[in-house]
Amino acid sequence: MQKPYYKKNNFTLYNADSLEFLKTLPENSIDMIFADPPYFLSSGSFTCQAGQRVSVKKGDWDLSNGLKKNFEFHNQWIEACRKVLKPSGTIWISGTYHSIYQCGFALEVNKFHILNDISWFKPNASPNLSCRFFTASHENLIWARKEKSAKHIFNYDIVKNRDWPEDQMKKPGLQMRSVWSINTPKPTEKKFGKHPTQKPIDLLKRIVLASTNAGDTILDPFTGSSTTGLAAYFYGRNFIGVDMENKYLDLSIKRFEELRKKIKES
Repeated sequence: MQKPYYKKNNFTLYNADSLEFLKTLPENSIDMIFADPPYFLSSGSFTCQAGQRVSVKKGDWDLSNGLKKNFEFHNQWIEACRKVLKPSGTIWISGTYHSIYQCGFALEVNKFHILNDISWFKPNASPNLSCRFFTASHENLIWARKEKSAKHIFNYDIVKNRDWPEDQMKKPGLQMRSVWSINTPKPTEKKFGKHPTQKPIDLLKRIVLASTNAGDTILDPFTGSSTTGLAAYFYGRNFIGVDMENKYLDLSIKRFEELRKKIKES
């Protein structure tokens, strides 16, 4: 395996192509994967951010290569993830309609057992500028298990009985439903810079608590600014993050060092 870009405690980052990196990991070694792959929606159109009209181009990595090649990409990385997951391991995939249906089909092609599809509702979603469509105010998450016959981790009591103040839809003491109301990342989560598809820490904390145990190993093959890693470290899990862009790995390190300092001081 290649040398880490950064490693401290149980938080490790690699500067690598995800497909190539996944080939170097031992089979059946990962407890949970969270993946936020390219949505392939950087088409030259525009959206609204902070009340301003901005291009949706996030980077060359988000440019579409056509329906067939886009699906081949998703199928390849999902197949590679299956090999490294433990039999009872699970994978979470985040996306919009631009990508999530292809990912769902790729999961079925690779014989994953889909457990849930989650709608992440964003109460503070940006408006639609064209006024010709419904305002996009949610993303989808698919949760799937590697082997249908295996027993996956689901911390039912935590999910049901824990206090979830960030989600107004979660009623105390009742089962958590498959629609989650969580705001987009707070300004404080972007103090060192931002990733164009950054996820809120509250979303990843929930996923980590629900589907892993302390000491488990979590992999994010498209780590970006490593929100997954921060949640993993906060709750005592081991984390492996992979990204091709140094600037986002450097951003990840700044975020991690701040969190590590806060935990030490508390």
